Amino acid sequence: MSFENNENAGHDEGPEGKHLHPHQPNQKRTRHLAALGITAFAILAVGAAAGAGAVKLTRPNVELAPMTPVAISSMTDWNLVTVKGRVAEVFGNQFIVQDDSGRALVETGPAGDSGKLVDVNEPVTVQGRFEHGFLHGSYIVRQNGQTVALGPAGGPPHRGPIDDLLRRDRP
Repeated sequence: MSFENNENAGHDEGPEGKHLHPHQPNQKRTRHLAALGITAFAILAVGAAAGAGAVKLTRPNVELAPMTPVAISSMTDWNLVTVKGRVAEVFGNQFIVQDDSGRALVETGPAGDSGKLVDVNEPVTVQGRFEHGFLHGSYIVRQNGQTVALGPAGGPPHRGPIDDLLRRDRP
């Protein structure tokens, strides 16, 4: 075994006899990767901001519906409303609220599954979206001012062909 004194020892030779230096990064590649990383970060930041804005728009908000109660008989589909009345009947996660003008079935979602959310004859104010004959509750405000958050108010109004037909049948 012989050791030769080679001036190229420790260096690899590439094509055309050029020395390759594996410990020196390619500057173009480094700049390209840095630009790619910055671009990816910017895209993620914009996406996160857009997602946060979308979540904020879908969460129920006390200011969504006017706090001035409307008569139950005047509610129309696809409107955010506030109604005030007494609980007439309770059916699991649904109850009927009644005022001097009529009655409305209130859907409370999973929050009312126990059937103990409201009591019969309890005065309540309910905020939510009236849609297809149901008041999809977002909030219940008790007589003592306690507010119970129920969840989204039935989602945004649908604008599909069936809903267009339903709207034509109503005055």
